[in-house]
Amino acid sequence: MALTLAGDYEPFPTVAAAALRGLTDRSVTSDEVGHVLSGFSELPAHPDVEPAMRVLADNDINMVCLTNGAAQTTSDFLARAGLESYIEQVISVADVHCWKPSPVVYEYAQEKIGRRGAQVALVAVHAFDCHGARRAGLTTGWASRLEEHFTDVFAPPDVVGKDLVEVAHGLLALEGGEHESSITTKE
Repeated sequence: MALTLAGDYEPFPTVAAAALRGLTDRSVTSDEVGHVLSGFSELPAHPDVEPAMRVLADNDINMVCLTNGAAQTTSDFLARAGLESYIEQVISVADVHCWKPSPVVYEYAQEKIGRRGAQVALVAVHAFDCHGARRAGLTTGWASRLEEHFTDVFAPPDVVGKDLVEVAHGLLALEGGEHESSITTKE
């Protein structure tokens, strides 16, 4: 986020490697950093992801992924987790060279999917992501399984659930479930 505010951009692996080095006071080796970063390609989907996607798909909601990582990394994850059939496209912040929660990212995602504002719902487990999307005019759904409490300094999400399944049902209940598209985020 600091890079975006300063008008700069670096891809996720570069930022993650720098963060690992900084958090460990540079005590990790390049091989150790590489080992941690390669572990991202082995992470499973959280147990609530597929059931939530199934709920949305069963209600004819189109889904895309908006990632702070590389599009290929997210596509590979979706394929490995058996989730690729739910997702129409993967959109990366790398395309616009700035990080979420910049409004530029959400505007770009809306352009890519061809829908705007309240027709689009962003679903996330990060409050900052929901805040950015909300400020860009999107409907938002936040699952508390990671952060537990939505901070008061951010614009509140339209839907809150303990997991993504509750969020999916909550989004469908809004205005009769008229949202045409859902952006699921992957960090």
